[in-house]
Parts: sequence; C-alpha cells; structure tokens
Amino acid sequence: MAKRPVPRYDFKAFGAAIKAARTGRKESRKKVSDEMFISPRYLANIENKGQHPSLQIFFELMLRYNISVDQFLLETPPEKNTQRRQLDALLDGMSDIGIRIVTATAKEISEVEKEGE
Repeated sequence: MAKRPVPRYDFKAFGAAIKAARTGRKESRKKVSDEMFISPRYLANIENKGQHPSLQIFFELMLRYNISVDQFLLETPPEKNTQRRQLDALLDGMSDIGIRIVTATAKEISEVEKEGE
C-alpha cells in the first residue's frame, strides 16, 4: 500500500516561539531538557530546525511557555495569540497593586494611541 502524500507541517515558527520564550525567561536548554526529561539536542532541533516534537512534548512546551498553538496551526486569527497568553500568565502572578499599575499604564497607552490617530 502506498503512503498517502501529505505535506509535513513546518514547525519552525513554533520552534522559534519556544526558543524566544525560553530565552526570555533566561532558562538554559539544559535546565528545560532536564525538567522535561528530554535531550538538549532534541529541544535544540525543535527550536532551530523545526523538528516535529512528539504530541506530549508539543503540549508540555505549549503549556510551559503559554504559547498559542492557534496562531501556528489555524488559518484564522487566534482569539488569544502567544503574547496575550504570556501577558495573562504574568498578570495571574501579580498582586492587586501590580494589577492596578498595569491597568493604569494600559489606560494611558490607549489614550495616547487614540490621540495619535
């Protein structure tokens, strides 16, 4: 039986997002690999070459770094992209005072952007 010709999905953009999130957190590849019980080379190949991760590793990386897979797998714009998910994760860890500061800052940015239109 012949194998059905299906183009393989290119995971390079996902790998780049993982690498950016990991380096943004100042986590070494070794640290992440040890915690996830994978080899550093496997993680490097996912990040740099777009190697297809196993479904389990894909899921764990997505959760670890609050990556929106929608922006990589769906053709329609995601409800929440990676940046919004990462911001949500930061907000979840903030105190009420921190939330008040972020809210005031966001309101000011919104007002300045409206004035610039």
